[in-house]
Amino acid sequence: MKCRECDEFLADYVAGELAADVLQTFEQHLDRCRNCRTYLEQYRATIQAGKTACDVAKQGIQMPEELIRAILAARPRHDA
Repeated sequence: MKCRECDEFLADYVAGELAADVLQTFEQHLDRCRNCRTYLEQYRATIQAGKTACDVAKQGIQMPEELIRAILAARPRHDA
């Protein structure tokens, strides 16, 4: 398995939904590839950050209006 292929299976791996044969190949790749292990750690951290952000929103904590404007201003525009 190559790194680009590894990326295709990342979401299913984290969810525990990879077929046994793919799982074995995927984990062999992770054992040998430091970059993919790092990417997996970052992927998991991103998921956790999203969950934390949602928990904060559920608690009624408001995001600063300045932050919202900055995020919206930084988005790429897709004008037709």
